[in-house]
Amino acid sequence: MSIQRAVPFQTTIFVKDHCICLHAQRAARALARRFDKAMKPFGLTNGQFSLLMSLNRPEPPPLSAVADLLAMDRTTLTAALKPLERDGLLKVIPSEKDRRARLLLLTDAGLDVLARALPVWRSEHEALDTEMPQGDMDRLRQDLRRIS
Repeated sequence: MSIQRAVPFQTTIFVKDHCICLHAQRAARALARRFDKAMKPFGLTNGQFSLLMSLNRPEPPPLSAVADLLAMDRTTLTAALKPLERDGLLKVIPSEKDRRARLLLLTDAGLDVLARALPVWRSEHEALDTEMPQGDMDRLRQDLRRIS
């Protein structure tokens, strides 16, 4: 018995081959797995590395600025901060200007783990650069920035 499909299977194949969102999600997952593996010796995930790196500033940033940079909502960011705070890699401190606002301070331990992980991060990027045709990684970065 044949079932009449409202959306033909050929359409599914077309979407699979052309959906930029699907391709971006698959690439993001593959990159996340790659960088998670690279950051594992430092006790970090790739997301935690990015979060800690986003705190490496002359002055502690407010939670909202970090959430914007990482394209995260505040609730998700707050949850992501907890294990890093527990491990002593960052502190959440009140702002002196507005006691209701919270600032994110990278601790000495956080700076240390970043300094040790950074050469591995660089190495992974160098490897990606060689795996892609000449200049394509720079183009990809530009295109992704334009989309986001």
